[in-house]
Amino acid sequence: MHTSHRTPDASTSPTSSTPPTTPVGSYRTDLTLFMVIAFAVSWLSWGAAIALGGTETNEAANGPYMLGAFGPLVGALVIRLRRRRRGEPVPEHAVPFRAAHLPRAVLLLVLGSATVLAAALLASRAGGPELSLDVAKDAVEDFGGPAAFFVGMLVSGPLSEEPGWRGTAYPRLRAKLGTFRVCLILGVVWAVWHLPLFFVDGTVQHDLGLATPSGVLFVASNIPMAMLVTAAYERAGIVASIAVHFAVNTTMVLLAVEAPEVQAMTLGIQLITVTVLLRTRRATSGPTGTPAGGRTAPRAHEATAERAHS
Repeated sequence: MHTSHRTPDASTSPTSSTPPTTPVGSYRTDLTLFMVIAFAVSWLSWGAAIALGGTETNEAANGPYMLGAFGPLVGALVIRLRRRRRGEPVPEHAVPFRAAHLPRAVLLLVLGSATVLAAALLASRAGGPELSLDVAKDAVEDFGGPAAFFVGMLVSGPLSEEPGWRGTAYPRLRAKLGTFRVCLILGVVWAVWHLPLFFVDGTVQHDLGLATPSGVLFVASNIPMAMLVTAAYERAGIVASIAVHFAVNTTMVLLAVEAPEVQAMTLGIQLITVTVLLRTRRATSGPTGTPAGGRTAPRAHEATAERAHS
Protein backbone atom coordinates (compact mmCIF):
# COMPACT_ATOMS: atom_id res chain seq x y z
CA MET A 1 0.00 0.00 0.00
CA HIS A 2 1.31 3.38 -1.00
CA THR A 3 1.54 6.10 1.65
CA SER A 4 2.25 9.75 1.19
CA HIS A 5 3.99 10.15 4.56
CA ARG A 6 7.70 10.88 4.26
CA THR A 7 9.91 8.58 6.29
CA PRO A 8 12.02 10.65 8.69
CA ASP A 9 15.75 10.34 8.19
CA ALA A 10 18.03 8.85 10.83
CA SER A 11 19.15 12.23 12.11
CA THR A 12 15.61 13.28 13.10
CA SER A 13 13.97 9.97 13.94
CA PRO A 14 13.10 9.57 17.64
CA THR A 15 13.99 5.89 17.35
CA SER A 16 17.37 6.50 15.80
CA SER A 17 20.08 4.16 17.08
CA THR A 18 22.46 7.10 17.50
CA PRO A 19 22.36 8.20 21.16
CA PRO A 20 22.14 11.91 21.97
CA THR A 21 25.34 13.63 22.91
CA THR A 22 26.02 15.75 25.96
CA PRO A 23 27.75 19.13 25.53
CA VAL A 24 31.18 19.32 27.14
CA GLY A 25 30.00 22.45 28.94
CA SER A 26 27.43 20.34 30.74
CA TYR A 27 30.19 18.00 31.92
CA ARG A 28 32.10 20.99 33.26
CA THR A 29 29.05 22.11 35.22
CA ASP A 30 28.51 18.58 36.51
CA LEU A 31 32.14 18.34 37.62
CA THR A 32 32.01 21.65 39.44
CA LEU A 33 28.78 20.73 41.22
CA PHE A 34 30.09 17.28 42.11
CA MET A 35 33.32 18.66 43.59
CA VAL A 36 31.49 21.33 45.58
CA ILE A 37 29.09 18.77 47.07
CA ALA A 38 31.78 16.16 47.76
CA PHE A 39 34.10 18.61 49.50
CA ALA A 40 31.31 20.44 51.34
CA VAL A 41 29.74 17.29 52.80
CA SER A 42 33.10 15.78 53.75
CA TRP A 43 34.92 18.85 55.04
CA LEU A 44 31.95 20.21 57.00
CA SER A 45 31.43 16.81 58.61
CA TRP A 46 35.09 16.35 59.45
CA GLY A 47 35.22 19.94 60.68
CA ALA A 48 32.46 19.07 63.14
CA ALA A 49 34.44 16.00 64.24
CA ILE A 50 37.49 18.19 64.84
CA ALA A 51 35.42 20.70 66.82
CA LEU A 52 34.11 17.86 68.99
CA GLY A 53 37.66 16.81 69.85
CA GLY A 54 38.00 13.81 67.57
CA THR A 55 36.87 10.21 67.75
CA GLU A 56 39.59 9.24 70.22
CA THR A 57 38.18 11.33 73.08
CA ASN A 58 34.54 11.97 72.15
CA GLU A 59 32.16 9.32 70.84
CA ALA A 60 29.87 12.06 69.54
CA ALA A 61 32.51 12.79 66.88
CA ASN A 62 32.06 9.35 65.32
CA GLY A 63 28.86 10.38 63.52
CA PRO A 64 30.20 13.37 61.59
CA TYR A 65 33.51 11.59 61.03
CA MET A 66 31.79 8.65 59.31
CA LEU A 67 29.38 10.91 57.44
CA GLY A 68 32.32 12.75 55.91
CA ALA A 69 33.37 9.64 54.00
CA PHE A 70 30.15 9.81 51.98
CA GLY A 71 30.73 13.21 50.39
CA PRO A 72 31.71 11.75 46.98
CA LEU A 73 28.74 9.36 47.02
CA VAL A 74 26.30 12.17 47.80
CA GLY A 75 27.78 14.22 44.96
CA ALA A 76 27.49 11.26 42.59
CA LEU A 77 23.82 10.72 43.44
CA VAL A 78 23.00 14.40 42.87
CA ILE A 79 24.71 14.38 39.45
CA ARG A 80 22.98 11.17 38.46
CA LEU A 81 19.54 12.57 39.33
CA ARG A 82 20.37 15.80 37.54
CA ARG A 83 21.43 13.93 34.41
CA ARG A 84 18.29 11.82 34.35
CA ARG A 85 16.00 14.81 34.79
CA ARG A 86 17.68 16.48 31.82
CA GLY A 87 17.39 13.31 29.74
CA GLU A 88 21.11 13.21 29.01
CA PRO A 89 22.88 9.99 28.04
CA VAL A 90 25.49 8.23 30.10
CA PRO A 91 28.96 9.75 29.49
CA GLU A 92 30.79 7.96 26.70
CA HIS A 93 33.71 6.95 28.93
CA ALA A 94 31.54 5.51 31.70
CA VAL A 95 32.20 1.77 31.96
CA PRO A 96 28.91 -0.14 32.38
CA PHE A 97 28.55 -3.05 34.77
CA ARG A 98 28.58 -6.47 33.19
CA ALA A 99 28.57 -9.85 34.93
CA ALA A 100 31.40 -10.92 32.64
CA HIS A 101 33.61 -8.32 34.36
CA LEU A 102 33.38 -10.00 37.78
CA PRO A 103 36.24 -12.51 37.29
CA ARG A 104 38.45 -9.66 36.10
CA ALA A 105 37.45 -7.60 39.15
CA VAL A 106 38.52 -10.47 41.41
CA LEU A 107 41.93 -10.66 39.70
CA LEU A 108 42.36 -6.90 40.10
CA LEU A 109 41.40 -7.19 43.79
CA VAL A 110 44.18 -9.73 44.28
CA LEU A 111 46.59 -7.50 42.36
CA GLY A 112 45.73 -4.48 44.53
CA SER A 113 46.35 -6.43 47.72
CA ALA A 114 49.56 -7.88 46.30
CA THR A 115 51.07 -4.41 45.74
CA VAL A 116 50.86 -3.72 49.48
CA LEU A 117 51.87 -7.21 50.62
CA ALA A 118 54.89 -7.26 48.32
CA ALA A 119 55.97 -3.84 49.59
CA ALA A 120 55.66 -4.93 53.22
CA LEU A 121 57.66 -8.10 52.57
CA LEU A 122 60.41 -6.29 50.67
CA ALA A 123 60.64 -3.58 53.32
CA SER A 124 60.85 -6.22 56.04
CA ARG A 125 63.66 -8.01 54.22
CA ALA A 126 65.48 -4.68 53.91
CA GLY A 127 65.37 -4.09 57.66
CA GLY A 128 61.95 -2.50 57.98
CA PRO A 129 59.10 -3.51 60.33
CA GLU A 130 58.49 -7.22 60.69
CA LEU A 131 55.11 -8.59 59.62
CA SER A 132 52.98 -9.79 62.53
CA LEU A 133 49.79 -11.83 62.55
CA ASP A 134 48.96 -10.34 65.95
CA VAL A 135 48.72 -6.88 64.41
CA ALA A 136 46.14 -8.14 61.91
CA LYS A 137 44.16 -9.86 64.67
CA ASP A 138 44.14 -6.69 66.75
CA ALA A 139 42.90 -4.66 63.79
CA VAL A 140 39.97 -7.03 63.25
CA GLU A 141 39.12 -7.08 66.94
CA ASP A 142 39.16 -3.28 67.12
CA PHE A 143 36.37 -3.27 64.53
CA GLY A 144 34.30 -5.74 66.56
CA GLY A 145 35.08 -8.95 64.70
CA PRO A 146 35.55 -10.21 61.13
CA ALA A 147 32.05 -9.31 59.88
CA ALA A 148 32.19 -5.76 61.21
CA PHE A 149 35.72 -5.37 59.87
CA PHE A 150 34.71 -6.51 56.38
CA VAL A 151 31.64 -4.26 56.26
CA GLY A 152 33.52 -1.29 57.68
CA MET A 153 36.38 -1.58 55.21
CA LEU A 154 33.98 -2.03 52.28
CA VAL A 155 31.63 0.84 53.10
CA SER A 156 34.06 3.47 54.37
CA GLY A 157 36.18 4.26 51.35
CA PRO A 158 35.33 1.90 48.49
CA LEU A 159 31.53 2.21 48.46
CA SER A 160 31.42 5.75 49.82
CA GLU A 161 33.95 7.15 47.35
CA GLU A 162 34.25 5.16 44.12
CA PRO A 163 30.81 6.02 42.64
CA GLY A 164 31.98 9.64 42.93
CA TRP A 165 35.65 9.75 41.94
CA ARG A 166 35.58 7.01 39.30
CA GLY A 167 31.89 6.60 38.44
CA THR A 168 31.13 10.33 38.13
CA ALA A 169 34.26 12.50 37.87
CA TYR A 170 36.41 10.22 35.72
CA PRO A 171 34.09 9.82 32.67
CA ARG A 172 33.47 13.58 32.52
CA LEU A 173 37.15 14.47 32.77
CA ARG A 174 37.93 11.89 30.07
CA ALA A 175 35.66 13.75 27.67
CA LYS A 176 38.53 16.19 27.10
CA LEU A 177 41.64 14.68 28.74
CA GLY A 178 43.65 11.50 28.41
CA THR A 179 43.70 8.79 31.07
CA PHE A 180 47.10 9.75 32.49
CA ARG A 181 46.17 13.41 33.01
CA VAL A 182 42.82 12.44 34.52
CA CYS A 183 44.61 10.12 36.97
CA LEU A 184 46.96 12.93 38.01
CA ILE A 185 44.09 15.36 38.52
CA LEU A 186 42.00 12.92 40.53
CA GLY A 187 45.06 11.90 42.55
CA VAL A 188 45.78 15.50 43.55
CA VAL A 189 42.10 16.20 44.28
CA TRP A 190 41.90 13.00 46.32
CA ALA A 191 44.97 13.99 48.34
CA VAL A 192 43.54 17.44 49.11
CA TRP A 193 40.16 15.93 50.02
CA HIS A 194 41.84 13.73 52.68
CA LEU A 195 43.72 16.59 54.37
CA PRO A 196 41.20 17.37 57.18
CA LEU A 197 41.59 13.80 58.45
CA PHE A 198 45.07 14.69 59.67
CA PHE A 199 43.38 16.93 62.24
CA VAL A 200 40.74 14.45 63.44
CA ASP A 201 42.12 12.82 66.58
CA GLY A 202 41.69 9.04 66.34
CA THR A 203 42.28 8.64 62.59
CA VAL A 204 45.20 6.90 60.92
CA GLN A 205 46.14 10.18 59.27
CA HIS A 206 46.25 11.96 62.63
CA ASP A 207 48.53 9.26 64.00
CA LEU A 208 50.85 9.64 61.00
CA GLY A 209 51.02 13.43 61.27
CA LEU A 210 50.91 15.73 58.28
CA ALA A 211 54.42 17.17 58.71
CA THR A 212 56.16 13.78 58.94
CA PRO A 213 57.70 11.49 56.29
CA SER A 214 54.80 9.07 56.76
CA GLY A 215 52.24 11.85 56.39
CA VAL A 216 53.88 13.25 53.28
CA LEU A 217 54.09 9.78 51.75
CA PHE A 218 50.41 9.18 52.54
CA VAL A 219 49.48 12.34 50.66
CA ALA A 220 51.76 11.49 47.74
CA SER A 221 50.46 7.91 47.57
CA ASN A 222 47.04 9.18 46.52
CA ILE A 223 48.35 9.69 42.97
CA PRO A 224 49.52 6.10 42.23
CA MET A 225 46.49 4.82 44.14
CA ALA A 226 44.19 6.92 41.94
CA MET A 227 45.97 5.55 38.86
CA LEU A 228 45.64 1.96 40.08
CA VAL A 229 41.94 2.26 40.87
CA THR A 230 41.28 4.09 37.59
CA ALA A 231 43.05 1.37 35.61
CA ALA A 232 40.76 -1.14 37.32
CA TYR A 233 37.72 0.97 36.47
CA GLU A 234 38.71 1.12 32.80
CA ARG A 235 38.95 -2.66 32.64
CA ALA A 236 35.91 -3.76 34.62
CA GLY A 237 33.89 -0.77 35.77
CA ILE A 238 32.89 0.45 39.20
CA VAL A 239 32.89 -3.03 40.77
CA ALA A 240 36.58 -3.38 39.95
CA SER A 241 37.51 0.05 41.31
CA ILE A 242 35.62 -0.72 44.53
CA ALA A 243 37.39 -4.10 44.74
CA VAL A 244 40.88 -2.62 44.30
CA HIS A 245 40.19 0.24 46.73
CA PHE A 246 38.93 -2.29 49.28
CA ALA A 247 41.89 -4.62 48.75
CA VAL A 248 44.53 -1.91 49.17
CA ASN A 249 42.90 -0.32 52.21
CA THR A 250 42.23 -3.64 53.93
CA THR A 251 45.74 -4.97 53.36
CA MET A 252 47.27 -1.75 54.65
CA VAL A 253 45.17 -1.90 57.83
CA LEU A 254 45.89 -5.59 58.44
CA LEU A 255 49.63 -5.05 57.95
CA ALA A 256 49.62 -1.73 59.83
CA VAL A 257 51.41 0.05 56.97
CA GLU A 258 52.58 3.26 58.65
CA ALA A 259 56.38 3.14 58.53
CA PRO A 260 57.77 5.43 55.79
CA GLU A 261 59.93 2.70 54.27
CA VAL A 262 56.88 0.48 53.73
CA GLN A 263 54.83 3.38 52.38
CA ALA A 264 57.61 4.36 49.98
CA MET A 265 57.93 0.77 48.79
CA THR A 266 54.16 0.54 48.27
CA LEU A 267 54.16 3.78 46.30
CA GLY A 268 56.95 2.51 44.05
CA ILE A 269 55.37 -0.88 43.41
CA GLN A 270 52.01 0.68 42.63
CA LEU A 271 53.64 3.08 40.16
CA ILE A 272 55.26 0.14 38.36
CA THR A 273 52.00 -1.81 38.39
CA VAL A 274 50.04 1.15 37.03
CA THR A 275 52.59 1.73 34.27
CA VAL A 276 52.18 -1.87 33.10
CA LEU A 277 48.38 -1.70 33.30
CA LEU A 278 48.13 1.57 31.39
CA ARG A 279 50.59 0.46 28.71
CA THR A 280 48.83 -2.86 28.14
CA ARG A 281 45.50 -1.03 28.02
CA ARG A 282 46.83 1.38 25.39
CA ALA A 283 48.23 -1.49 23.34
CA THR A 284 44.81 -3.15 23.09
CA SER A 285 42.84 0.07 22.47
CA GLY A 286 42.22 2.36 19.55
CA PRO A 287 43.42 5.98 19.38
CA THR A 288 40.48 7.23 21.48
CA GLY A 289 40.85 4.61 24.17
CA THR A 290 38.16 2.30 22.79
CA PRO A 291 38.94 -1.31 21.86
CA ALA A 292 40.67 -1.55 18.51
CA GLY A 293 38.07 -2.02 15.83
CA GLY A 294 35.34 -1.38 18.39
CA ARG A 295 32.72 1.30 18.76
CA THR A 296 33.13 4.74 20.24
CA ALA A 297 29.59 5.29 21.45
CA PRO A 298 27.07 2.99 23.18
CA ARG A 299 24.42 1.42 20.97
CA ALA A 300 20.79 2.21 21.65
CA HIS A 301 19.94 -1.23 23.00
CA GLU A 302 22.70 -0.88 25.62
CA ALA A 303 21.57 2.51 26.88
CA THR A 304 19.23 1.11 29.50
CA ALA A 305 21.92 -1.05 31.09
CA GLU A 306 24.44 1.77 31.03
CA ARG A 307 22.11 4.18 32.86
CA ALA A 308 23.07 2.41 36.06
CA HIS A 309 26.28 4.44 35.99
CA SER A 310 27.11 8.11 36.50
